[in-house]
Amino acid sequence: MSSQLQITTYSLEETQLLGEKTGKHLEGGTVITLTGDLGSGKTSFVQGLAKGLDVPENYYITSPTYTIINEYPGRCILFHVDLYRIGDSADLEDIGFYEILHGNGVVAIEWANKLPEDFLSEHLAIHIKILDDETREIRMTGYGLKANKLIKKLKLF
Repeated sequence: MSSQLQITTYSLEETQLLGEKTGKHLEGGTVITLTGDLGSGKTSFVQGLAKGLDVPENYYITSPTYTIINEYPGRCILFHVDLYRIGDSADLEDIGFYEILHGNGVVAIEWANKLPEDFLSEHLAIHIKILDDETREIRMTGYGLKANKLIKKLKLF
């Protein structure tokens, strides 16, 4: 069973704030998948997520398009993954993806649609849809107990 939450944000700052609220409720071992068109706000959401995880402000959160994985210290280690340039699942093993996926950090995966279908059983799936220049429709779907509890907490805001 999965639960869903749909929120519309009207600015970059609101998208980041939603990420921050989400980050405040995260615990280690949580996997978040982010999908959406180029420029939809996936990295902006992760910037807020980092703030909610108490990543020090002197760390600037950027898309790891070329490094594939960025790691940030915080209340929980944040692994920010970008699969945009990944060709196949063999590449995932080469970058240490499986190790971080099963660790105690929070893993936020941009372009998660590049993962094989049903690759992840427990995770929070976030899809961001561009409505106009500033407005985004953000749909969160929880898979597994931890993600469903998170959505229930976010619904209280």
